Formats: sequence, structure tokens, C-alpha cells
Amino acid sequence: TSNTYKPVIDVADSCKTGAATNIIFGLALGYKSCIIPCIALSVTIYFSYACSGMYGIACSALGMLGTLATGLAIDAYGPISDNAGGIAEMAEMGEEIRERTDALDAAGNTTAAVGKGFAIGSAALVSLALFGAYVTRADIDFASASILDKKVFPGLLIGAMLPYWFSAMTMKSVGRAALAMVEEVRRQFNTIPGLMEGTAKPEYKKCIEISTQASLAEMGPPGALVILTPLVVGILFGVSTLAGVLVGALISGVQLAISASNTGGAWDNAKKYLEAGRTEHARMLGGKGTEAHKAAVIGDTVGDPLKDTSGPSLNILIKLMAVESLVFAPFFAAHTRDGILFQFFN
Repeated sequence: TSNTYKPVIDVADSCKTGAATNIIFGLALGYKSCIIPCIALSVTIYFSYACSGMYGIACSALGMLGTLATGLAIDAYGPISDNAGGIAEMAEMGEEIRERTDALDAAGNTTAAVGKGFAIGSAALVSLALFGAYVTRADIDFASASILDKKVFPGLLIGAMLPYWFSAMTMKSVGRAALAMVEEVRRQFNTIPGLMEGTAKPEYKKCIEISTQASLAEMGPPGALVILTPLVVGILFGVSTLAGVLVGALISGVQLAISASNTGGAWDNAKKYLEAGRTEHARMLGGKGTEAHKAAVIGDTVGDPLKDTSGPSLNILIKLMAVESLVFAPFFAAHTRDGILFQFFN
């Protein structure tokens, strides 16, 4: 996602024909970015299992989690640089300072993408290890866990759908909060005399209240989806269907998280590539105020909820569902093994 490499430069180049082509190129970059990480994870899982079974996969997960300190450092680098740029702009410290903070922010987007990649990879391995433990505790044999089983395959489809449902809820929450923020900013411009001229101060507290309240209140429904799904599926449909749900959520969640994080980072850095204008190509496309820059800003706005909300939060969905299923596995195995609904129809 660095703006010194061809993929992001291609996204920036697509801005010259408008926002639509920018969105198309950005989405394509995100989807394409799943290839190498998924191949790497597949090879790791194969050799780990071949060497030591599920224990080997658990050790691989611990190996990736061993880079936690580095991951936290490179993840924190981006927001710090971004906030420094915001402070420099509000303090009117000049274009030179803002250019430096933009360069740091662009580097932060790249390091954040790397950190999110490690987080997603470790979440996949941890969830797979937890799935193995769930299968053992729920006493599911290989025949009952086959995708050809009439109870497992529907679970796979439902599980693969959950990350998309979860992402839709989080993205819509960001959209609602942003809408409330825009309306509040418009209200202040219309009602506070001298705000447009710079002689009066805006009501910062109102905007902060909107963002903090939304960040807490809007996470209720997505959290309920993650917490309630294993319980509902385990009680109503049984342990085999829940096994399918866990695998489906793991497989589609990894793809969606990688693509969302890289798409958002690429759009952000494509915008900064145009604003910086350090290369002849960037200067040809045009800087701030041009049609290409407006298209890049739209892409960046669409990418923010992808890379900062939906992408990282999918790790929680994958791991929390696996942990909760493992905790309740003995209960499901003892009381609702075949599922209340399936028992009723039988």
C-alpha cells in the first residue's frame, strides 16, 4: 500500500477519470492483495499440521503472536503521525510541516497494513487451533464434520455470510456517525457568527460528543451478532452446524479483512501521492483542488471505515466466536447435540 509502488500509483492514476474508476481500481487492489497472504497461510497450516497436528498449528499461532510488540509499535505509528498532521494544520504551522507529517502518515498507512496483516494471520491460526479444540470437546468425529454432511454445509454458508453482515453493520455505523457530524458542522457554520471568517471558535465539544457516543452506542448490534450467533446455532442446530459456521466465518473473514485493510490504505496513500506531487506523474495528475484530487478524496472517505473499522474488527469476530463455542462445547454436546430444531423435525 506504499505510494512508491505501482499498485497505489495505478490507483492514483485512475483518479484522472473520476471517483468511479478510483473505487474500481482500489477494490481490485484489495481483492488481489489476498493472494499472497492466503497462500502463505495455507503453506504454514499444511506443514504445521503435517509436523505436529493441531498442536503445530497452535505453535504457529504463538509464533505470529510473538511479534505482538512490533505489531503494536507499527500500528500505533500511523495514528500518531495522523494526529500530528491534524495538530499541525489546526495550529497553522505552515505547508512545509504539513508536507512532512503527510509523508509520515503515508508511511504509517503502510506500516498499519503490515501490522493488520500479522493480526489477521495470527487470528486465522488461533481460530483454527480453537476450532480443533472445539471439535475435540464437542466429541465430533470426522464423518460428522464433513462438508458433505447435511448439517455442516448450511453452517458453512451461514458462517461465510457473517463477516459480510458484521462489516455492513460497522460500516453503516460509521456512516451514521459521519452524517451526524456533518450536520453538526453545518449547524455551527449557519448559527455561529464569524465562524466562516475565522473570527469565532467552533464548538469542538459537540463534535467530540457525537463521535464518542456513536463509537460506544453503535457497537451494540455488531457485538450482539458475534456473541449470540454461537449460542443460537449451537442450541437450535447442534454441534455439527456450529462447526460449519466457525469454519465458514474463518475462511471468508480472513479474505474480507485483508482486502478491506489494503483497499483503504491504498486509497488513502493514493490521495497523499497526489497531494505531495513529488513525481512528474503526480504533478501531471494535479494536486489539491483538481478533479483527480476530488476523486482521490472520495476514495479515501470510502476507505476509512474499511481499513479502520470493518477490517481490524473482523479479527475479533473470528476469534471470539471460536472462543465462545469452545467454552459452551460441553453444554452443546450434552444437551443440544443434534439441535432443538433438527430434533423437532426428526
